[in-house]
Amino acid sequence: MRTAWAALGSLIFLVVEPGTVAGLGPWLLTGWAVGEAPPQAVAPLRIVGAVLVLVGASALLHAFGRFVLEGLGTPAPVAPPERLVVGGLYRYVRNPMYLAVLLTIVGEALVLLQPVLLVYAAVVGVAMASFVYGYEEPTLSARFAAEYDAYRRAVPAWWPRLRPWHSDQID
Repeated sequence: MRTAWAALGSLIFLVVEPGTVAGLGPWLLTGWAVGEAPPQAVAPLRIVGAVLVLVGASALLHAFGRFVLEGLGTPAPVAPPERLVVGGLYRYVRNPMYLAVLLTIVGEALVLLQPVLLVYAAVVGVAMASFVYGYEEPTLSARFAAEYDAYRRAVPAWWPRLRPWHSDQID
């Protein structure tokens, strides 16, 4: 039953938080209108953008799933996981959800040919980093102590490792 509640809470948070940042925000800025670019650049930009959106959305769903199955909680601060989530994409980078949202926004900028979304992605990135360093990391350090500190030393926050980290490794 705990997993079902974690799944429901995560689904609600997925719609509210990333849905607002990567969906509503770009829509408010662009109305989903397609901008203009030199004709020879349109197809490549849109293809790359579509790939980024698909990769970003897939990574986001994977990361949310890890919170449900591994952490027995949600990414929402009001219903945090019971266990530190360090599997899946979290073995490569500490913040795959934030990176996935940014990847999605950049992809949308390319698909829609809307440079304003690149500026928006930069602003969102600064806000996310501020939240991570100002709230999330201190909270995780207090909650999971040495386990989180070891993970934090071994796995980068923003640029993924080439090889996956395992909790039994000491880096």
